[in-house]
Amino acid sequence: MSIRIIPDEDQPSAAIEISLEKPLPDYDLLQLDQPTPRDVDVILVSQGFRDLVDDARGVLMDLFSHPPAHSNAATHANFELAHSAEPPLEITQLTGAICPGDDEVYRPGLWIIVRDPRGKPKTTLPAATQERITAVAHEFAKRLGLC
Repeated sequence: MSIRIIPDEDQPSAAIEISLEKPLPDYDLLQLDQPTPRDVDVILVSQGFRDLVDDARGVLMDLFSHPPAHSNAATHANFELAHSAEPPLEITQLTGAICPGDDEVYRPGLWIIVRDPRGKPKTTLPAATQERITAVAHEFAKRLGLC
């Protein structure tokens, strides 16, 4: 499983790309490596993949409501601030993706766009928010059994 986090320049959002590299029998997604992008399209429209996307949305919403601990959390552990809650993140897009693999192989994946609704327009997400997105992405993959 490969996770890429791509922060948008000049916008308070980031893309998360997760390439599926191991079979997911619970979703009837067994043969993931495909010779052409067109062959991946068949997987992306399957009922199993649609079920995966539905479950993914629920897991992401839960993780945004109850974020996992991330590396920056220890830095702020000694502070007890009244307004210390991290700002919420929004899912603006959750869809299938065609991910190129090694040796001219293509795989299905998930493409997720998250946005900080409190972020300043025309600014990149702060490093702490990017770290939180990375922690969420890794916990997300773990909960769905993608790794």
